Amino acid sequence: MRSWGGKIIVGLLGMLVGGPIGLIVGVLVGHFLDRGVERVRTFNPFRPYAPGEKEALQDALFSAVFSIMGHLAKADGRVSEQEIGQAEAVMTRMQLDAEQRRRAQEAFRRGKADDFPLDGTVAEFREQVRHRRHLVVVFLEMLLQTALADGDLHAEEERILYRVAAGLGVPEAQFRQILNMILAQARFGGAGAGAGAGGAADASRPSLSQAYQVLGVAESASDQEVKKAYRKLMSENHPDKLAARGVPEEMIRMATEKTAEISKAYEMIKESRGFR
Repeated sequence: MRSWGGKIIVGLLGMLVGGPIGLIVGVLVGHFLDRGVERVRTFNPFRPYAPGEKEALQDALFSAVFSIMGHLAKADGRVSEQEIGQAEAVMTRMQLDAEQRRRAQEAFRRGKADDFPLDGTVAEFREQVRHRRHLVVVFLEMLLQTALADGDLHAEEERILYRVAAGLGVPEAQFRQILNMILAQARFGGAGAGAGAGGAADASRPSLSQAYQVLGVAESASDQEVKKAYRKLMSENHPDKLAARGVPEEMIRMATEKTAEISKAYEMIKESRGFR
């Protein structure tokens, strides 16, 4: 339903001030005001879901994630037993039930096909999520965690991921920032993606530089900026907020694991700077 409040109110004010001409000018100004209000409503990530919309978004996210996982696994020309094992490990970490696992495996097989329509799949997912940009970020993070499950990001995997990000309308600079943060979080080990392989590849204590990358801030950032970045990341990954934004419960279990790496990085920075 379109808004007419701005046209009426500003139009009447215009008429009081400038007569008929003021009315016309006021209606025009009110029209642009109403359009701005509608735009804000459309892109509000916390607006209520329409009946069935949340379930449709969750199905789209689930299907797109696992099919593109399959496509990433095939990126080097063949799917290895290790890559299949990585996909199965993701399903286990998400605690999928038998039916969900079957659907995930089916989507993974679709992604492995030589004629898999990557761009079409990305475009369809983008149309589904539209204004809910937080789902796009969760989606990209899960794909990155999967690609890094073997402790390395191969050139062809990186090329596909940049192609997916571009198809979702994510600027290259923003995607690079997300990639750097996920890479840094993986190196912190723990329960994050690639903990096994990544931990073996980098068993030494994570560096302070990596800690700043986990929080997505520069080493020259002020104490206040570091605290703000930490609180923002912890808030964004809170299970209740993720659920309210439409992230499926199964994916929340995996997405929130990175809070351990975020907390560990923050504690390291706090220790080095000596603030509470």
